[in-house]
Amino acid sequence: MSHTPPARTFGLGMRREHYPRFLAGDARVDFVEVISENFMVDGGRALATLERVRQHWPVALHGVSLSVGSAHGLDEAYLTRLRRLADRIEPLWLSDHLCWTRTQAHNSHDLLPLPYTRRTLDLVCANIDRAQTRLGRTMLFENPSSYCRFPDDTMTEWAFIAEMARRTGCDLLLDVNNVYVSACNHGWDADTYLDGLPLAQVRQIHLAGHTPGELHIDTHDRAVCDAVWALYRSVIARCPGAVATMLERDGDIPPLDDLERELDRARALALDATVQQAAA
Repeated sequence: MSHTPPARTFGLGMRREHYPRFLAGDARVDFVEVISENFMVDGGRALATLERVRQHWPVALHGVSLSVGSAHGLDEAYLTRLRRLADRIEPLWLSDHLCWTRTQAHNSHDLLPLPYTRRTLDLVCANIDRAQTRLGRTMLFENPSSYCRFPDDTMTEWAFIAEMARRTGCDLLLDVNNVYVSACNHGWDADTYLDGLPLAQVRQIHLAGHTPGELHIDTHDRAVCDAVWALYRSVIARCPGAVATMLERDGDIPPLDDLERELDRARALALDATVQQAAA
């Protein structure tokens, strides 16, 4: 089985409620994405399930605990377990988040924000270089949803990400919902954000729902809203090459048929963007 998808493929996150369909190979997807930490074990049912699903589709491993913003560096035991899983599954790619999650003594199990400064950039790039060397793979890093800013910030988020990608050679997982959420929360212009990114390094896109309010919260518990769909269409029209789109749903999870229909909307928008590009 090839581990490299063709241009513009479409996938879903593999959630427990839908395991029977995935195990049967009965889902209308080109790939699946799983949370790496759920399968970083030496054996057992979880890993056996993933290996069976891997027989049907390519798998993207998406982590939440690498903590590239950690001032104490990376957890070597974590890297060993992740490398073992990656060698076993042979994923499409490994991805994680631009954030920090832990200190030497405590793991918050949350994606915590970073100040966007040159000092932070040096730290993050050193950690990414270490991770990519240790794992033997180019990684993808996801832009976070943002709810606060630091008074010491000297760079925009998009400038930070662009420089991070340039210095480390990492690729990007562009979460379109996070761009929208952060733009709403901080008064950023989403198009300015996208213009500042090296879109040629985007290999995967995330779509998800959020909870609007005084602060928009990235909750992944509802359908993608129309404003995010519009932003997605703009993004997919700008991204060259093989870009995979993945729909996330982590709460109030509907039947798989409903998610497949929502993913069809992404397919239609991507096809429309391709037709428009060809006609231009």
